[in-house]
Amino acid sequence: MANEEIITSWFRQYSDDVYNFLIYYVGNGDVDDMVQEVFIKALRNIESFQYQSKPRTWLFSIARNVAIDKIRKHNREKRKEDKLIQYQTGTNELSPEEIYQFSETKREVFQAMQSLNKNYYEVLLLRGINELSVQETASILNWTPSKVKVTFHRAIKKLTKEMGGIK
Repeated sequence: MANEEIITSWFRQYSDDVYNFLIYYVGNGDVDDMVQEVFIKALRNIESFQYQSKPRTWLFSIARNVAIDKIRKHNREKRKEDKLIQYQTGTNELSPEEIYQFSETKREVFQAMQSLNKNYYEVLLLRGINELSVQETASILNWTPSKVKVTFHRAIKKLTKEMGGIK
């Protein structure tokens, strides 16, 4: 019962952060279901949490893996669908509902971020948007802190260039 109470407490504290992380990571889809999946996995694996990092960092690691699995599954389904109907649609387009939800500036930043390579995108998402520390980001991505710093700096430069030099 104590584990359920811990996860319930973490859900109250971090579910919005996990939700926002997943929105930026996958861009659309059943994010509510993914948030639930994150906390179910956390409950099932709470014994493996060593308290060497903050719970939020651990939950973001789980969320990242859930998002990667969701993207892989989506890509497999998309390839099957494409083969079946021989029709390919744009995969990076946002739905009208999502466009409405983002302000113009946020939408532009999000679109520019999507054009970046995966490492830049992930480090911007964790450090820039979710405001995780260098150490937390390094833990989630399994990088060294120096790699996080360098990659984040390069990602900011590339994002600025992609957005036409807006600072």
